[in-house]
Amino acid sequence: MIPKQKIGIIGSGFIVNDCHLPAYRTLGLNITAIASRTNENARKTAKLHKIPKVHENIEALLDDSSIEILDIAVPPQHQPDLILAACQRGTVKGILAQKPLALDYATARDLVETCKNKGIILAVNQNMRFDPSVLEASSLLNEGRFGDAVFTTITMRGIPHWQPWQAELESATLKIMSIHHLDCLRYWHGNPEAIYCSTRPDPRTTFPHHDGICTSILEYSDGFRAIIIDDVWTGPAHEGCPSDIHIEFRIEGTKGLAIGEIGWCQDPYTTPSTLRHAAIGDSKFTEANLKGSWFPDAFGGTMLDLLRAVKLQAPPTLSGCDNLKTIALVEAAVLSSTEKRRVLLDEILQT
Repeated sequence: MIPKQKIGIIGSGFIVNDCHLPAYRTLGLNITAIASRTNENARKTAKLHKIPKVHENIEALLDDSSIEILDIAVPPQHQPDLILAACQRGTVKGILAQKPLALDYATARDLVETCKNKGIILAVNQNMRFDPSVLEASSLLNEGRFGDAVFTTITMRGIPHWQPWQAELESATLKIMSIHHLDCLRYWHGNPEAIYCSTRPDPRTTFPHHDGICTSILEYSDGFRAIIIDDVWTGPAHEGCPSDIHIEFRIEGTKGLAIGEIGWCQDPYTTPSTLRHAAIGDSKFTEANLKGSWFPDAFGGTMLDLLRAVKLQAPPTLSGCDNLKTIALVEAAVLSSTEKRRVLLDEILQT
């Protein structure tokens, strides 16, 4: 049965128009209202996606007691105040926040606690978990297809479309892109013991930042290791050189392995994701029968996850509480890069 909770959206940028709303429309979800910092943009989005109600401003939408689910899609520096404002009113049943939930662990922890105290179910839009290849890899891991995990890599050689508001953060990759990959590794393998992250500026990115190209090593207490390479330069692909752009992950275990490709950074960005896997005794790789892509399909998964949680009054898969460990891992990566040392995850979690 299709959930019919009334959803109100804050935001009218690319991610709403090209990802949230197309995915919701495919699922038949009940989008009843929208507001944005720029009312004209909200009206354009409402007309394009047939949203019945446009509030004059964000405060008016927050005051709309008919809205049951709040979908927030604004820059991260503005998100905490909106979550707190929704909690103060106490009328919504659930909030789907953008990632990062907040720019630091302490703020994120306060948001999670405030929502809990108000009885509002908070989920965070770590939508990479709902990419079809990522979901399938998780299922195979849980089935024991690969035996004990030995080594996993996520390699992104792609050029994100950075947003103007990122200049205020003085950060490019770790809090906006790497956060997906760090969260994905937590989803597959649990929480690491420590992280070492090395970064350098991206030659193409003009706003102040330290974290353009990022390499992270995640260390687990049982000996498992994972590496993330986030290469947002990927050669002079925008400067006239032939390009080789892709996102690939590889999961190796004692009994088998999986190799996946995520289509998001291809042209078009809706390119389907793929996964092939094999185990001891197989004569060849098995191609997984996947449907859909990260953008926009995974965005439907995150909202459905919250809607079901609200209906059942149970924690969503992407709960704010769980996401605190992803935020802590990002903060540990930033600290590692800054201080050029291995950082224990508990250094952040115990602050």
